[in-house]
Amino acid sequence: MSQYDVFTSDVLIVGAGLAGERAAVEAASQGLQVTILSLVPPRRSHSSAAQGGMQASLGNSSMGKGDNPDVHFADTVKGSDWGCDQEVARMFAETAPIAVRQMSYWGVPWNRIVPGTRMYEGVEITEEAEKEGLITARNFGGTAKWRTCYTSDGTGHTLLYTMDSIVIKMGITVHDRTEALSLIHDGFRCIGVVARCLRTGKLRVYTAKSTVIATGGYGRLYGASTNAVINEGNGMFIALETGIVPLGNMEAVQFHPTGIVPSWILITEGARGDGGHLLDKNHHRFMPDYEPKKKELASRDVVSRRIMQHIRKGNGIESPYGSHVWLDIRHLGEKHINTNLREIAIICRSFTGIDPVHDLIPVRPTQHYSMGGVRTNKDGMAYGLEGLFAIGEAACWDLHGFNRLGGNSLAETIVAGMIVGDKIAKYTKDASYNVNSALVEEHVHIQEDRIQGLISGRNGKENVFELRKEMEKVLSENVGIFRSEEPLKKAVTELHQLQERSLRVGLRSGGQGADPELAAALRINGMIRLAYCIAQGAFNRKESRGSHYREDFPKRDDENWLKRTLAYWPVGANQPIMKYEDVKCPELPPGDRGYGEASKEAVTTTKQ
Repeated sequence: MSQYDVFTSDVLIVGAGLAGERAAVEAASQGLQVTILSLVPPRRSHSSAAQGGMQASLGNSSMGKGDNPDVHFADTVKGSDWGCDQEVARMFAETAPIAVRQMSYWGVPWNRIVPGTRMYEGVEITEEAEKEGLITARNFGGTAKWRTCYTSDGTGHTLLYTMDSIVIKMGITVHDRTEALSLIHDGFRCIGVVARCLRTGKLRVYTAKSTVIATGGYGRLYGASTNAVINEGNGMFIALETGIVPLGNMEAVQFHPTGIVPSWILITEGARGDGGHLLDKNHHRFMPDYEPKKKELASRDVVSRRIMQHIRKGNGIESPYGSHVWLDIRHLGEKHINTNLREIAIICRSFTGIDPVHDLIPVRPTQHYSMGGVRTNKDGMAYGLEGLFAIGEAACWDLHGFNRLGGNSLAETIVAGMIVGDKIAKYTKDASYNVNSALVEEHVHIQEDRIQGLISGRNGKENVFELRKEMEKVLSENVGIFRSEEPLKKAVTELHQLQERSLRVGLRSGGQGADPELAAALRINGMIRLAYCIAQGAFNRKESRGSHYREDFPKRDDENWLKRTLAYWPVGANQPIMKYEDVKCPELPPGDRGYGEASKEAVTTTKQ
């Protein structure tokens, strides 16, 4: 019999970012025993990298006057290009103000109204009617009102540190440097995971009444991404590998307009929200030419496309790392930059050797966020397996549809943590705890056999790092901001081949203990499968919607494609199966997104 440690709890959460920790707090507050697994210490989770803010319709300032959950809901639906679940969007918009105020109570030092200190288009905004001391907000793309609450440009950092303090205070168990390798299930119900200790390389078993995937996005599938190195889609591919649980809308990949060249670290949308301008090689501010109404603050997918269109016309700045444009925040002044935008000022000085107080910032659209993920219902339970939930960027809840508004991701982590966390607690209280030891042993044996196969080289000698570079190249060159049939067909063909090759990986190292090559080899097949689902979904979807832009099908087609992609990977199969479900629009029917005259290129064909 295999030797491994076994840990039990009521609720097992895989991932210690904001979504996972907020759900853990909710479940623990209802008297349940919770265990959190994390690749890294929780405060190093990717949530800490979020900069700009968290959307909530507080309506505190003059620029947010008249804001309410109805307006936030409408912005979210339009931003999604009518691809989201409107029932989820409604719950989200109504809960977000509660979540922001609760985080304030727990200790988040939100920026607050101080008359005469806020900027827009380089002009100070002040109004006597504003009540000093209330939580303030900044302007963000695709929003009708200023509602993005922030702590300078380190909002994710302050939220995560505050949340982790609550986790510690409540005594919630956290096992960091631990990676889930597979879900333990019998085809009907999930009862936990087989995991690997990244310190020792030893296997562990974690069983629970409820298992929650909260592992974040898959940004590192692309060669250039704002994501942390741990964002490799682990939670998504262990769900896909069950053959039962589908992934939703994997072709919906968001590119942030301003990744700094060449490190690709995020430059917050808050820089443009506070009045920053995008300039071309002639120092011409070009966004008003394309989007006269929203300018730099159209929706992210729109701004990213406009930047690349402008570069294609020969207006970019050449560099060894490709063409880029400039982001100019110099006119905001030294005081504003070194206070409200201090994190990006530090990033510019430390990683690029420029000072944004005096210098232009080189930026280019960069992979940033995954709208797709483990498909769940409105309660956060995954399709196909009872007892399995997903939350945050790892999930397709589906709040964001085909484009996420800036500030809605941080808000989703906290809000979904509250709503789905409560549903998890209620489910767990009524669930029985039946662990089949033979089933557990079977899943452990499968992982032991995988590891031994990699170490012995019996499956082949493919190099995991070469495969990964090829996968990154395929996605970056063929499944980017602009898509069309031939590049997508090429991507599907090449990823099919890479998937087959990934089954023949062998190690150059010994594979003992905390060997990073072994860790990479255990992930590569799952990562390539995710990439395959992205490319296949994009090839199949013959329309343009949000971040999915087909140059050969430039219009949104609601008649044929107002539907959500569901990607399945049957056990033993060598390619995914795509199915579809209708997207319902009970409150706000499809229409124009309203980002300026240029947005009319995406004319809809509405169902009759």
